[in-house]
This record gives sequence, structure tokens and C-alpha cells, in this order.
Amino acid sequence: MIDTHCHLEMDEFDPDREDVLKRALDAGFEAIITIGSDFESNIKGLELSKKYDFIYSSVGIHPHDAKDFTEEVFERIKEWAKREKVVAIGEIGLDYHYDNSPRDVQRGVFLKQLQYAKEMNLPVIIHSREAKKDTLDIVKASGVKRGVFHCFSGDIEMAEKVTAMGFYISIAGPVTFKNARGLREIVKAIPDEYLLIETDAPYLTPEPFRGKRNEPSYLVYTAKAIAEIREISFEDLSRITILNAKRLFGIGPVSEKGEIAYKIRDSLYLNITNRCTNSCSFCIRFHTDYVKGHNLRLSVEPAERELKNAIGDPSQYKEIVFCGYGEPFLRLELIKDVAAWIKQNKGRVRINTNGHGNLIHGRNILPELKGLVDSISISLDAQDEETYNRICKPAFKNAFEEVLSFIKEAKKFIPEVTVTVVTVEGVDVEKCRRIAEELGVGFRVRELDITG
Repeated sequence: MIDTHCHLEMDEFDPDREDVLKRALDAGFEAIITIGSDFESNIKGLELSKKYDFIYSSVGIHPHDAKDFTEEVFERIKEWAKREKVVAIGEIGLDYHYDNSPRDVQRGVFLKQLQYAKEMNLPVIIHSREAKKDTLDIVKASGVKRGVFHCFSGDIEMAEKVTAMGFYISIAGPVTFKNARGLREIVKAIPDEYLLIETDAPYLTPEPFRGKRNEPSYLVYTAKAIAEIREISFEDLSRITILNAKRLFGIGPVSEKGEIAYKIRDSLYLNITNRCTNSCSFCIRFHTDYVKGHNLRLSVEPAERELKNAIGDPSQYKEIVFCGYGEPFLRLELIKDVAAWIKQNKGRVRINTNGHGNLIHGRNILPELKGLVDSISISLDAQDEETYNRICKPAFKNAFEEVLSFIKEAKKFIPEVTVTVVTVEGVDVEKCRRIAEELGVGFRVRELDITG
């Protein structure tokens, strides 16, 4: 994991800082970012990042201390920001709960630091408490588009606006509290590519240690709670947030190679092609290379032997899913060969498809899948041809009717057939549900921006 926000320089860690860091490393941490908030904490944070190779730092003046911001202080921040292991400007922002500094002073200091971050091309770490409108207005005015709203305490509307602006949202220990119902709803809705985790140690200690001093190793409890809320594994959550932290803060290498087999929860997905016969407006492949922290952008399509080697023992997974960043049936013969091998080795096979298989091959391919495929998920995605053509932009004419025919035919040869729709504007989910009922197949709604 990566703790993207803590305050290791604070006095609370003076008695046992080495032990705290050892516990974090023992828990598998790749990196920790210690956050500057006032003049002295910036200096101490820089010293820690210089001493330890896995610690990075940010520099900035917290809204509580905006009253102490001077041009001399600002010049020092500018000097510090150029150091190698400084990865952000922060913690900066607005705090109207305590008002430790006058609000007009907070706003001016916030804007100045935002503008400098933009000039330096550094991300920002934003503190916003009971200052939703002013925070968003100032960020928009600054032109800054890279950063994170740390320890998010806003509402769902603010979360949507923040991610629409391109900012990450970081979640801390309060998500583990019993009364955190609203925060849990927000956590469930944040798209994978905008999610970060943090401790804000020594503050905001998660359950079961609430009331004690927080420390980076306790991030495990926050991460497990978030994974449970999002119905993914702890491993999935760690991979997603590590990738996001690396991409935002430039910490460590990010894999540029597309994966051909990738695990989500207890299933293994096979990414056999990036080609597709639809150009769906909602498709995630048009705005990111990643799903659940896995890079799926292929440079070369995998061969049968590569896939078998990547799978290993098929029986260790709940199911093996032909999916990835394209339409699997463009590689029908590969599917049949690999699926037969999976079945021979006691694995279960599922295919996620847009339902164009018969159109692609000019014949009914479904009899060829009998005994090889246990389950098939077919993207219906619209209630009528007009909507389908507008949203999915198929390469074939009459594609919608052909998808319906494919669904009917699939029932004859594949034990489990499910159709899916994505909650895109213009899609009548209830009409799609009725189509599924009339066809006698399962039905599942996929939320927009939530993939995998």
C-alpha cells in the first residue's frame, strides 16, 4: 500500500518513529507521503524524506496557518518545492469549521499556492472543511486540474464535481466508523481511477483502534473497509490505490505493458484483443488504459500458449472470463481452444460479449461453444435499435436485432445466459429488464463508470 497523507514529523511520533516506520514496512508499504502544513512541519518532513528512501514529502501552508503566511514563507516553499522527493504542494485549502485564520486570508493563501503548483506542474493536496463552494470556485479559477481532496468530508454532489474536474478523492479512517453511512455511499460511488487512501496520522484513527494515535500501518483497516464497501478484494483495492498514487505523485514505476490475464476478486479475466465491433460512448477503454489497477492496453494480441502459461491452474479461480478491452469473439478459434483446455483442467468458463459473434463470423457460432462455456454475459445496452445505434455505434447494420437473436440462440447451448445494460442517459433500464424477462434470461445493471 501507499499512505498518501500522514504527518510523520509531528511530536506524537518522536518516542517511537523508527518502530512506526518498521511496522509500515512489515505491513508491505511501498511508500509514505508525509505532508507539510506549517513552516516547521515542512522542514521536518523534508528531513524525513531525505533520510528514508520510501518517504516522500509535500510542502505547503494549511488553512489553519494561513495567517502566518508571508512572502518570506512563500519563497521558502518555492525553494523546497524544487527538491527531488517533493511530490506535491499541500496541505492547502480552506477550513471554515475552526476558522483559525480569517476566511479572506485563507482564500488568498490558497489561491497563491494553487497558482504556484500550476506553475511548477505539481499536484495539489487540498483540505476542505465546511467550505465546499469557495473551495471549488477557487480551484476552478486557478486552472489547476491535478490533485487530491484529502480525507474527503463533502457530500456526494461535491464528490461528483471533484472527480469531474479530474481530482482524486482520498478516504481515511472515518469510513470505518459506525455512523459513516453517508461517507460509505460516497466511497461506493467513486470511480476506481479517482480513489486514494490515507491515514492522516496521527489523526483519524480507524476502528478498532479509534481513540488511540493513528499510524501508517493502520491503513490496512481502512483499506479493508473500503474493499468491503466496494465489493472487491483487499488485493484489488491495494492495486488500484497504489497505481493511482504512483500516477498522481510520480512515485515509482507504472507498468506500461498490457496484461493478458488479470485477477479481480476471485476470478481471472483474459484480455485477448483490444479490437471491438462497437464504439460505445461509455466504454472505459476510450479514457483509460486501466481496469481495477490492471493495464489492459495491448501492443500485441496473445497466443494460446501465452494465455495458458498466464492462467496456470484453472481450478484455483471461481471462473475464467474472456473479457478485456475488446470483443472476444473476434478471436473465436482461440476462445474454443483455450476454453477446452480450461474445462479439461477443471475450470469454469465465462464469456463477456457484445453479442456480435454471429455477425462477425457470418454463421451461428453458438453450437461450437456447447460444453466449453458455462456462462455468457451479453451486452444489450439499449431498449431499441435507435438507442443502440446512438450509444453503441456498431460496425454492423441491424446489429440490435442480431444481438436479440444471439441471446435467444445462446440459451440453447450455454447453461447460464445474462444480459447487461449500463446506466447511460437515454437507456430505459426497465424496458431492457422486460426484454430480458421475455427472452427468459438473467439481467444485470452495470453502473456507469464502474468497471470490473
